[in-house]
Amino acid sequence: MEQDTDKKSLDFIRTIITEDITSNKNEGRVATRFPPEPNGYLHIGHAKSICLNFGVAEEFGGSCNLRFDDTNPTKEDTEFVESIMEDVKWLGFNWDGLYYASDYFQNLYEFAVQLIKNGKAYVDSLSSEEIRQYRGTLSEPGKESPFSNRSVEENLELFEKMKNGEFEEGAYVLRAKVDMASGNLNMRDPIMYRILKQHHHRTGDTWNIYPMYDFAHGQSDSIEKITHSLCTLEFEDHRPLYNWFVEQLGIYAPRQIEFARLNLTYTVLSKRKLMQLVRDNHVSGWDDPRMPTISGLRRRGYTAAAIRNFCEKIGVTKHDSVTEVALLEHSLRDDLNKTALRVMGVLNPLKIVITNYPEDSSEELDAINNPEDESAGKRKVPFSKELYIERDDFMEDPPKKFYRLSPGREVRFRYAYFITCNEVIKDEEGNVIELHCTYDPETKGGNSPDGRKVKATIHWVSAKHALKREVKLYDRLFTEPDPEHNKEGKDFIELLNPESLKVLDNCYLEPSLAEAKPGENYQFERIGYFTVDSMSYKNGEQVFNRTVTLRDAWAKVKGR
Repeated sequence: MEQDTDKKSLDFIRTIITEDITSNKNEGRVATRFPPEPNGYLHIGHAKSICLNFGVAEEFGGSCNLRFDDTNPTKEDTEFVESIMEDVKWLGFNWDGLYYASDYFQNLYEFAVQLIKNGKAYVDSLSSEEIRQYRGTLSEPGKESPFSNRSVEENLELFEKMKNGEFEEGAYVLRAKVDMASGNLNMRDPIMYRILKQHHHRTGDTWNIYPMYDFAHGQSDSIEKITHSLCTLEFEDHRPLYNWFVEQLGIYAPRQIEFARLNLTYTVLSKRKLMQLVRDNHVSGWDDPRMPTISGLRRRGYTAAAIRNFCEKIGVTKHDSVTEVALLEHSLRDDLNKTALRVMGVLNPLKIVITNYPEDSSEELDAINNPEDESAGKRKVPFSKELYIERDDFMEDPPKKFYRLSPGREVRFRYAYFITCNEVIKDEEGNVIELHCTYDPETKGGNSPDGRKVKATIHWVSAKHALKREVKLYDRLFTEPDPEHNKEGKDFIELLNPESLKVLDNCYLEPSLAEAKPGENYQFERIGYFTVDSMSYKNGEQVFNRTVTLRDAWAKVKGR
């Protein structure tokens, strides 16, 4: 089978796959799968697994299935199934097969019956607390359940009655009969099935028993003839059990390989903690633009290309580490710099009146859409007598290294003219409310025919043409790099960043943005990257989200 992979850049997983192909293992096939549980929304950590599983399949000319591990009906929902499929597609991948663990419930039940008949599984009457007590500890072996030697016939009868709903939840479980003295706690007669009289999002009320993940996972891989079952490191201790089930059943044996999961600074990726953020209204929902969920990142303005590039940069290793969120932001800026259209927007406006500009007049000036992409062309921006600039671009009494607008100083207005500030207008409390300036009509386009130089160029919008819009400035959700294991021992909720969202409702944007749509990315020149919020409108008008600032901390760290 052909594969498009540079041997010099192979990570350890791709090295294993290359060796398997070379030895003609599995007839040279490569088949992977991405198996999320549909009990929440996918996050950036899942994106790493998606890119790995689908990427490997693509690189080696193989296949990748999307399989939902829907073995716990108490937490799963069709809403999550649909969101996961949307996220995988949005990241740019297509699955070869769409499956559910529930597709195999009958197969798994029959596998369990086979293990019972072979004396490798038994129905246990111990309570969950008793099972924990019998299991032992890392330093002490467990002890066998008094019910582990039930006859095959009794086990079969009890297991069938469990399936038929004749017992209450918690009355019985089915356990594998492995080794209660094993040094690996996962091998100490793990539970295979529990009674759950819950409605399932696909199978309804057909089943009263549901398989545990450890029993469903390997057998589902086997049924689908997966060659390389790629899991995160927490499943390394589960691999002996994964292999034990397959060997005892005598079925096709996939190969489980573990890799380090993604850990990101200023972020929590625990599904339980993300659920807490949503449930307790610390964020507006799973797709809140501050969330590390793929839907949240998408709503904030992240691009699929940036996330894929980030996953490629961090690579695949065998050892846990923490990745700087600045690297994710760097990947985003790198992509948006090439693709985002440039526009002008003023978020904290200060009014400018050009006193020598003709009354009731305006003109359209040429502006470059993206200096990194000549094919993006140009647009027209209106210029008139009254303009808005950023309040931070003016100081009445500036320090030495402040080169922007101040009384008597001349600056360049982007794409327009040289402008000189002549008069400062204040309100009764002494606050600057307006500037009176003059322009040099000979400097159209920002050029100086007499060669004089200015030290600053600032952006602006025409007051009578501007769109007034609400803008949301998003920042990191937490104040500490490691909110889960911080030095002070604080609960992660205590470390939420109170400045993670600022809402500005008096922003003025150039009129070209009137037709901007969710998913379209823009660079507000000198400010940052923004997109239209897909879920928010104010009085029927767009709300813009800041995706990321222009400052690139990662590039600075790396000396770029």
